[in-house]
Order: sequence, then structure tokens, then C-alpha cells
Amino acid sequence: MDVQTLTYIFVGVTFSLYIGIAIWSRAGSTDEFYVAGGGVSPLANGMATAADWMSAASFISMAGIISFIGRDGAVYLMGWTGGYVLLALLLAPYLRKFGKYTVPDFVGDRYYSNVARVVAVVCVIFVSFTYVAGQMRGVGIVFSRFLEVEITTGVMIGMAIVFFYAVLGGMKGITYTQVAQYCVLIFAFMIPAIYISMMMTGNPVPQMGFGSTLADGSGTYLLDKLDSLSLELGFGAYTAGKKSTIDIFCITAALMVGTAGLPHVIVRFFTVPKVRDARISAGYALVFIAILYTTAPALASFARVNLLQTVNNAHYAETPQWFKNWEDTSLIAWVDKNADGQIQYVAGKAFEGEPRFREGRGAHGERLIANPVTDNGNELYIDRDIIVLANPEIAGLPNWMIALVAAGGLAAALSTAAGLLLVISTSISHDLFKKIVLPSISDKQELMFARMSAALAIVIAGYFGIHPPGFVAQVVAFAFGLAASSFFPVILMGIFSKRMNKEGAISGMITGLVFTASYIIYFKFVNPTANTPDHWWFGISPEGIGTLGMMLNFIVAYGVSRFTPEPPQAVQEMVETIRIPQGAGATYHHRRSAGAK
Repeated sequence: MDVQTLTYIFVGVTFSLYIGIAIWSRAGSTDEFYVAGGGVSPLANGMATAADWMSAASFISMAGIISFIGRDGAVYLMGWTGGYVLLALLLAPYLRKFGKYTVPDFVGDRYYSNVARVVAVVCVIFVSFTYVAGQMRGVGIVFSRFLEVEITTGVMIGMAIVFFYAVLGGMKGITYTQVAQYCVLIFAFMIPAIYISMMMTGNPVPQMGFGSTLADGSGTYLLDKLDSLSLELGFGAYTAGKKSTIDIFCITAALMVGTAGLPHVIVRFFTVPKVRDARISAGYALVFIAILYTTAPALASFARVNLLQTVNNAHYAETPQWFKNWEDTSLIAWVDKNADGQIQYVAGKAFEGEPRFREGRGAHGERLIANPVTDNGNELYIDRDIIVLANPEIAGLPNWMIALVAAGGLAAALSTAAGLLLVISTSISHDLFKKIVLPSISDKQELMFARMSAALAIVIAGYFGIHPPGFVAQVVAFAFGLAASSFFPVILMGIFSKRMNKEGAISGMITGLVFTASYIIYFKFVNPTANTPDHWWFGISPEGIGTLGMMLNFIVAYGVSRFTPEPPQAVQEMVETIRIPQGAGATYHHRRSAGAK
């Protein structure tokens, strides 16, 4: 059976499963719509959290970026994994004990201010839409290649599916759908990795194959082979770092604290019955996440070796079918600069920006390109986001595995997109309408506003998917930087500092968000030609500037809080209560009273 037919079957079955779960678990109240009624088991919540957190950036793009930039790509592994540990230890149990629906709800009540609540809502919307752009782009890429439709059409199909189970089911529907999506995406990621590891190294465990010798009898280690291939083509050693130490540190830190501040991940810990369950589900999620994250570097290396050996110096007329299939999506493109009919893949840009195709074909059957770069010998453009999706085809795996990967990519993108869209809708309906604009609305009316907000958010997210501001992992890295500079400091200080007041929190959030967003927008959109280490502040790239924004947030918030009135006594007592272990409250207060006497 051909790939397209199998893909239709796999995608059709999984989509039917998601829709069926949404109908079965549809929300009937705001409590179910926002936090699934608080009755999700730790195991199910751990799987749902893993699916929510392992987005298209993790499934589609992370291995791709590691494959292209080598060791420096480890910042994504360290940052995202370390950030999850930070979230599980420092934030999740305390926020769960606080018991509110959303992060703006925590900020508004903790800082006793509707202004703080509105600023938090703006931050949620800004961060979530930046993040969701990467997910919708991932949906479009999968559809454009495997179902042979335009990226725009693919994004619209994805929007329709998310609309159905997010608007109908709310957090309850999304939670159980994400459990199914985790199963799909982890099988889709691991099965090809296991097969390719066996083919290339003879070891069925990809994590061990990553450090093994090749199965061709040469005795050469996989990474040594990759280093030599990369050096031959002028890319530099794959295992050598190219970024500065300070930039590596800042990107990793921004991803870590950004993970801990991401609202769609935090809200998952409100869906379990008890604080203890929040800790247990965090542990489950870390195990489920580690399966994919420890495999990604191996898969990236396998794909890079196969790609370099398959494509470079190959005659275009003899290239494998997968190359031409991906060429039709514009995610791979080749221009015959020296008119010899062979594909030369070396360091340097092949085109200005992304390839623009002209009508007709060249002398060797290649598609004509309107915007080639002629000052170097590189003739090949490869979009980083296709490495995982194209890897089974490059390695010559069976068609059913190719279709499985397509279904996994869609599961990863749709699971995170749904979580983000729900966070946006609940922030608007609950934190704006219910808490500020229309406090007298009924539960039924609030649920209606939540569904309307989700529908509007899906439409806007679809636009970003059709017109994305960068490749998936890059766009998501920006979202983490924005979350790091806005949410993390006020949440952390809100839990551990009784002295932090509303003036400090509001000033810190605005300072961090404006600074980080301005830096990213300037270097990525206003003046992209200046986006080089020579022009960055202290050598920190836009992907890592969230760390500096976070520091500014802390400094401004701390400084302002020291020159403004203390929080009310009731708020200070609430902060102490949040930090008391569950069930220890009576003993704690008794000892405190005795000490006071």
C-alpha cells in the first residue's frame, strides 16, 4: 500500500479517536472546561502533561535543529528537561494548593490587583500565540507532505480538529485526548528510531546506538563518521560547539525558566485531586518525556549521516523518490549552479531566504529557482523541520512507518496547540470577563464565553500557522524567552516572598516582557541583518535574551516592592499557607501561636 493511502488511514483513525474521546468527555461546567473537574488520575495527567509539553518543536523540530547545528543543539535538551524539573519542584505543588484555574488567577489574587491580573492575561496571550504559531506550522508541514495538500489547507484541517475537541471538551476533553496523543506520538517517534539504530549500528536501543560503531564493519564510531563527513563539506565538526559560552548559558536558562513559567503546562497540575497527586504526575511526566528526549540526539545523528551520504554528489536524475516528494513541499530545494547535474551540499546559503520557484524545469530536470546565492558552492536548501518526518524515507523504512510518523507529528502539534488555545480562552473568559468585565455572569454564560474565546483563538492561531515567523523550534524558543521574562519571577516571588507586592509584580512583568519582546522583534524582524554576535548585547542571541529579561524582572520587581507599601496581612498569611505541606496546617499554626505567646 502506498504512503499516502496509509497516511490517510493512520491519520483518519487517530483523528476519529480524538473526536470520539472529546464527545465522550465533553465538559458540562466551567470546572470541567477549565481544570477537568480536578479529578484526573496522576498517571493520566502525567501522560497528558507529556503530550502537552512535547509539542511539534519536540517531535518535529528539536532533532532537526540538533541534526543541523550539532552539539549546540543540546541547549534545547538541557533547557526544556531542566525546566520541567524546576517546574515540578518549585512551582507545581504550590500552585495546585492555591487551587485557582489559571496563572492570571493566581497573579490577580496573590497580588490583590485587577491590573496585575490584566497584565498577566496579556502575557498569557502574547506567549501562547507565539508558541501556538510553531504548532500550527508543524500541522501544515505534515499535511503538505503526506496528504499532498497545500500548507494552508493542512492548517485549516488541523484548526477544525482542534476546534472540535477543545471547544466541546475543554480541559476534560483535551486531557483524555492528550493521553491518546502521547501514545501515538511516542510510538511514532521510537519505532523508526529503533529500526534505524539497528540498521546503522546493530544496536536496537537508539540511546546506545548513538555511541556505538557503525554496522558496516569499518569499526568507525557513528559520531566520528559524522564529524568527518561534516568537515569534508565545510560545516565544521558535528561534535564541536560553535556558540559562545554566555549564549549557551542564556539560551539554556531561558528555556529552563520559560518552561517553568509556561501557563499551559502549569494549568495541568490543577486537574488532579490532591497536591500529592500533582507531585506524582510530575514524576510520571518526566519519565514519559525522557523517553523521547534521550532518543532525539541519536535520531538527529542517524538522519544527518543518512542525508549526507544519500544526497551529496548524487545526480539529480538518480536521487531517491523521497527527495522529489519533499521538493514539492518547498522544504527541500536544489539549484544547479555549475550545471553539472549533481547536487553539491556544502556550507553556505543556497538561496536568499526560502526558495522561490520559477516555471519550467532545467536541463537536468531540476525545478528552476529565482533567488539563488551565487557566491558559494552550496546548491541545496533543507528546512530543519523535515528531518524527523523525512528520516524514515531517507533510511528506506517501510511505508507504514512513514505514515505512523505523520500521525505522530500531528498528535504532537495538535496536543500542545489545544492546551495553549484552552489557556488563552480561559484567561479571556475567566480572568477578564468573569473577574473584571462581567462579574455577575452565570456559570453557563461563562462557559459560553470560554467556548467563543477558544473559537476566536483557533482562527488567529491558524493565521500564524499559515504565516509563521520562523521555523518551529525557533518560534517556540521565543515563547519560552517571553515566559521566562514575564511569568517566572512573579510566580516564584509570589510563592516564596511575603514582601512582594502588586506594584513590584506589575512593574517587573511589564519590564521583562517589553524588553525581551523588543529585543526579539528588532533582531528578527526590524533589522535581521544585524542579527549577529557582533551586534547582540553581551553576545546574547534573541533565543537567549529571555534570561536577561528575567533578571530585569527580578531587579525591578524587588526594587519597586521595597519602596512601596507591604501587601495586606491577609495576603501574607495566604503566602505562608501555600507553603505549608498538606495536612500540616493545624500543627504549624499551633506551634506558631505557642511561639508567639
